[in-house]
Amino acid sequence: QWYQRRVRGELKGKLEMITGASMDSMKIELFNDQNKSIGKLTDDDAVLKNVLANDVRLHVTDPSAANFEDTSAVEKYEMPTEEYEKREDSVQAFKKRNKMGRFNPEVQAKLAAQAEENKEKALKMNIGDRCEARTPKAPIRRGEVMFVGEVEFKDGYWVGIKFDEPVGKHDGVVQGKRYFTCDNKYGGFCQPRFVEVGEFPPELDFSDDEI
Repeated sequence: QWYQRRVRGELKGKLEMITGASMDSMKIELFNDQNKSIGKLTDDDAVLKNVLANDVRLHVTDPSAANFEDTSAVEKYEMPTEEYEKREDSVQAFKKRNKMGRFNPEVQAKLAAQAEENKEKALKMNIGDRCEARTPKAPIRRGEVMFVGEVEFKDGYWVGIKFDEPVGKHDGVVQGKRYFTCDNKYGGFCQPRFVEVGEFPPELDFSDDEI
């Protein structure tokens, strides 16, 4: 009977067909009806009836099996930039033909004008200036200029602001680099064209005095 047969010859052979794990490298762990591990089958010459009990669950793993979730070790093809530039069936070629995005002269002219405006305004700002940030689709926020200049996370000139209230995104650190220091959620960066400097005192909060 099969119960008299050995682990490798009978059990591992059947498990290989069921699980796809290689008989030569599979590991078998035994669990009882309480789902607790009670040992591992390590002796290929053991007789099944001597190592298996009733209500035992077998957990099969194969250390040699490929990990299809981790693709970091998979060799990937990267097309050289020069070759990609020559292709006529690429997304870039499509955008060029239809003058979309950065291939649209009007868009490029607008971006260049905005970059120049940002630079001109930034050069007129100083650390410690009081300011108002008037970014589109956001409420006006007051604060203090803490940084002015070019940054690593975006192109062009930016203004780092310590807001009077916790309406920011960070504490002056962006992508691991510290540009200024403030409490968390009090720091933010804005394009200079959306920032006005001047006499903007901190707004007083009378909410506790009102009902």
